[in-house]
Amino acid sequence: MSEAFERYERQYCELSSNLLKKCTSASLLDGERRKQSVSEIKAGVDDAESMIRKMDLEARSLPPNVKAVLLAKLREYKSDLNNVKNQVKRISSTNLNLAARDDLLESGMADTLTVSADQRERLLFSTEKLDKSSQRIRESRKTMIETEDLGVSLLDELHKQRQSLLHAHDTLHGVDDNLSRSKKILTNISRRMSRNKYIIGSIVTVLVLAIILILYFKLSR
Repeated sequence: MSEAFERYERQYCELSSNLLKKCTSASLLDGERRKQSVSEIKAGVDDAESMIRKMDLEARSLPPNVKAVLLAKLREYKSDLNNVKNQVKRISSTNLNLAARDDLLESGMADTLTVSADQRERLLFSTEKLDKSSQRIRESRKTMIETEDLGVSLLDELHKQRQSLLHAHDTLHGVDDNLSRSKKILTNISRRMSRNKYIIGSIVTVLVLAIILILYFKLSR
């Protein structure tokens, strides 16, 4: 396993454990203390997501057999982080309800059943504005995640291309070795043929001389 991945994993596990503790503590708080605690938890969630993205990038740069195991582990971490996000949403929702109740009580209305049309309109306008802001935040986060996924895909594709180039280089190196061996074999064969040619020429010369001598001795008698 990659040392960088292990380091990110340790940091994430510590951060996740602290977030769970903070969620439990925040649910017991109220007012400004709860708001402050929720803000700290949200900042921690952002850090945890950043850590998961770093682990994702690191895992995808590793060999396939190791990458598959680490990506499966990352899916579990993402699921745990989603649970933390859901807890934060519940705490924030409860906090908003309490804040709305306090606003109504502080407005000086003696009878809570007779809310003025003006206050209702302001409340609706504030709610609508909050919904629009939340929607923009969700869209921005979605765009960021899509961009990161694209970067991860490109990195994975570049890793595959690098592996293909290394494989092609190894294949060419093997072909070059085979060509070198073939050249040596052909050179040896050529040398043997030249040597055999000289041997055969010498034998033929000796035989011709022997025949000439034999004919000479026969004719001289």
